Amino acid sequence: MARRLDYSARYPLHTTKELYAALTDQAYWEARMVEMRKYSPNEVISLDVNENGIEVVLHHILPRETLPEVAQSVMRKDMVITRKESFGPFGPEVEGKYSASIPAGPGSLTGTTRLFPTDTGCTMRMSSEAKVFIPMMGPRLEQLMLVNLVDLFRAEAEVTQKWLDEQKPAG
Repeated sequence: MARRLDYSARYPLHTTKELYAALTDQAYWEARMVEMRKYSPNEVISLDVNENGIEVVLHHILPRETLPEVAQSVMRKDMVITRKESFGPFGPEVEGKYSASIPAGPGSLTGTTRLFPTDTGCTMRMSSEAKVFIPMMGPRLEQLMLVNLVDLFRAEAEVTQKWLDEQKPAG
């Protein structure tokens, strides 16, 4: 059985247009990777921006020895996570989706994204679903994935807020 989790990142004083512009900018994605490299090796594999929207592919590498014991029992080497994100064309609201895959991994992580305006700025809401196909350990690993995902989303939201603030200084 899959587990689900919603997370919202709020960006007061920034519009959906500003956030969408950041998502189209290679420098923004590289800034995110710089921050994420503090925790593990990360890189932008590709960024494609066109009239249909945005597609980005990222690699997150988690050294096996840093994984929780329960995950180490399943993973025999470093965990290479390929994360794909896509966003539709810009509009009053933008919808997207994401997935994370691990070669020979025991499960899946997928989700949807919705970027929309608020009275004070904009919000990006991520709705995630984790599935692990290992009897008995599945629920524990799914919960672990979602808890770590919230930490990742929070760290990325902080980088995004800083990026947006630097692009449009107050005053």
